Amino acid sequence: MNIKGLDYNTKRDTLLLPEYGREIQRMVDYAISRPSREERNACANTIVRMMATKMPSYAETNDGLRALWDHLYMMGHGQLDIDWPYDVSEAVKIMQRPKPMPIRKNPVRLRHYGHLMEECFNILKTMPEGKGRDRLIYLTANQMKRDLATWGRGTMDDERVADDLARYTDGRVQLNLDNIRLENVAETAAVMNVNGNRMQKAGKKRKK
Repeated sequence: MNIKGLDYNTKRDTLLLPEYGREIQRMVDYAISRPSREERNACANTIVRMMATKMPSYAETNDGLRALWDHLYMMGHGQLDIDWPYDVSEAVKIMQRPKPMPIRKNPVRLRHYGHLMEECFNILKTMPEGKGRDRLIYLTANQMKRDLATWGRGTMDDERVADDLARYTDGRVQLNLDNIRLENVAETAAVMNVNGNRMQKAGKKRKK
């Protein structure tokens, strides 16, 4: 249906930054068309104040104000000739897509422990004895216990951690549980399970 006189969004130009609305974009277009630099500067300052009402948190910091001027430059497609209070030469990078992250060539063997724990195991295999190694063993063991509790990989007692630590370091680390007391993560795991069950129940109710 095409009713004469009605202006549909589908027929309008696509907004580069729709969060500011079409009226702000029209202000920018108007500022570009002004013949005098003084008038364009006045328009730009007014537009930025209007933009700040849409994004009030931006106006509270210097970085936020810089972002508003960057957005103004982008909305003007680089055609707004004014005295910029900030360097806007890098503004175009805001809309550029980030480069895709490279895929790891070596897959993680121990999914419930993760790649960082594997790196710790490899370091402990060759690390000389001393306080630094003892500290790393303690931190690694506690993180292993938290990982077991988080991902529900069977038991998460200290004996399981000691056994895994010895296995994955090729026997180089033998955790003496008589001398080392690991953190108690049972309460943390119970809280996570309760919260998880609540989220599952809430999800089921929404589906109904």
